[in-house]
Amino acid sequence: MNTALIVDDSKVVRRFARNILEGLGFTCREAADGAEALTACRTAMPDLVLLDWEMPVLDGLGFATALRAEPGGDKPKVLFCTTHNDITYIQRALAAGSDEYVMKPFDREIIELKLRNVGVDV
Repeated sequence: MNTALIVDDSKVVRRFARNILEGLGFTCREAADGAEALTACRTAMPDLVLLDWEMPVLDGLGFATALRAEPGGDKPKVLFCTTHNDITYIQRALAAGSDEYVMKPFDREIIELKLRNVGVDV
């Protein structure tokens, strides 16, 4: 696993996540919303998607559902990364096809732990 798509409407969060993932050996691309991310996945399916929940145009839940319906969309590991911490949000994310759930703010240790939880050796 070596490619990641970071999907967040915050440029600061994308830059922070990119620094972490590149430090873990990933080649990263970025998208500012779910629609842009879906287009990026149709061009080249990543191995990992780090996904925000609340974004304009197409939110994380809509993106995750659409991604899993795409050819090859079952392959990427999807880590929802959000401030929502209620169990109902976690259940909705998992039902939409997320593999793991990461709370903001996050750091490298948390990302490494979550990646290991989904079977990614980092």
